[in-house]
Amino acid sequence: MNIKIQKLNKSIIKCNKCSRLVKFRKKISLEKRKQYIDQKYWGKPITGFGDTSGKILFVGLAPAAHGGTRTGRVFTGDRSSDFLYKCLHKVKISNQSNSDSIDDGLKLNNAFITTAIKCVPPGDKPTKNEIDTCFKFFNAEIENLKKLKVIVALGKIAFDACVYFYKKNHDLKDKLKFEHGAIYILPNKMKLVGCYHPSPRNVNTGRINEKKMSDLFNKVLNLI
Repeated sequence: MNIKIQKLNKSIIKCNKCSRLVKFRKKISLEKRKQYIDQKYWGKPITGFGDTSGKILFVGLAPAAHGGTRTGRVFTGDRSSDFLYKCLHKVKISNQSNSDSIDDGLKLNNAFITTAIKCVPPGDKPTKNEIDTCFKFFNAEIENLKKLKVIVALGKIAFDACVYFYKKNHDLKDKLKFEHGAIYILPNKMKLVGCYHPSPRNVNTGRINEKKMSDLFNKVLNLI
């Protein structure tokens, strides 16, 4: 792995700057879901994962309470990750169709996956101050993933977080509207792609399905 990313990940894991988030992630780790009662929760900030030489960056808003916060890896161990990796595997971005635990053998091809916010927030709603504090890590990831060409925002909230990040850090002036499949050119020449979140709600309501998601991922591959 990229040495700078390794160093960054150590800093992320040690971070305790947002007292509300520290308190909440500890609460989640103690008040476990019944099906995970015998498991030890990670209960710390979540780092990015994947190919540090990749050209694609998948971004979610924050770790899931009983997914990443439990397993220690982003988009791992919940129903959203089940759907996401079926689609990533279909287009050969991942070597397998499941993401269950940090030692399950999962590898990403030409892609890195992370969250804009590194700790699970109450109600999935980080405060502006928490977002601003955590953006130093998100910025460092983008700076150290030297071959990045495309950012895929998984869900409207992640998309809005990316837009806010670029307005704050890269002088983005345009108003960017979230749409599944929308592609925008960012100030640093990176492309931002809107993508429905792979949540059970979106899947169950038919807003997204494996074909729609896989078609978008193939479109992203063509962009690089």
